Amino acid sequence: MSRTATRKIGSADVTILTDGGLAFPADYFPETDGAHIDALLAKAGTGEIATNFNAVLIRNGGKLILADAGPRDLFGPSAGFLPEALKEAGTQPEDIDLLFATHLHPDHIAGMITPDGKATFPNAELCITKGEYDFWSNEATTAGAGEPVSEWGGLARAVLAAYAGRLRIIGDGDEIAPGLTSVALPGHTPGHSGWRLSSGSEQLIHVGDIVHAPALQVPDPEIGIVFDIDMNTARDTRKRLLDELASDGALFTGGHFLHPAFHAVERKGSGYRLIRP
Repeated sequence: MSRTATRKIGSADVTILTDGGLAFPADYFPETDGAHIDALLAKAGTGEIATNFNAVLIRNGGKLILADAGPRDLFGPSAGFLPEALKEAGTQPEDIDLLFATHLHPDHIAGMITPDGKATFPNAELCITKGEYDFWSNEATTAGAGEPVSEWGGLARAVLAAYAGRLRIIGDGDEIAPGLTSVALPGHTPGHSGWRLSSGSEQLIHVGDIVHAPALQVPDPEIGIVFDIDMNTARDTRKRLLDELASDGALFTGGHFLHPAFHAVERKGSGYRLIRP
């Protein structure tokens, strides 16, 4: 199967890299009745709560940018295929100029380092938001959040250490690279961010992790997932952004949409429906 999908956004080439995927158990959505989950899955024509782990490769202005890097070997044999996806896209780790992490959860950053803590991308600068840096770099803060956040904090600090000499911290809405700006999406993590790529008259929005399970959280954006540090704020962010995307008809992608993961969205009932342009 192909692990890549590419679109032209103005003069930029954008490739979704599918690192892998898995199915979530229903108890990852603790405030949602099981019968409601079953009904949504039936409407979607599926029996499982499928998710993908996506990274995004952007070729723009002579720079090669990688946004997120997948979970490496942490989630079993159905994920960890970023190296294969990069090869399919015609590039290799040494070619990457800039890394951007939407947030520092393991499924977005484990692929940035080897199991022994060395940088996977030896020539890349790492860019993250200040909110993410302040939270995950502080061992006392992550320990105080309990498991699994305290364990994840160790991985986050290992990534920060691996790129310590080439780490750039930005504020909400700041420029990541020319034509690429961060978009604050609060709730999932303290500094959780998407991004907006603008090239000529075209744009692509990355919505981060506002949606983990497309079959559930698009038709019913009230559904929260256990990984949201602030589930209520994450829910508000999801509802607001999906409404904006439906109004604008904007092209978007995200960390957990299913291949090929380029979408628009329209309103349907009290929720939304994905459209593949």
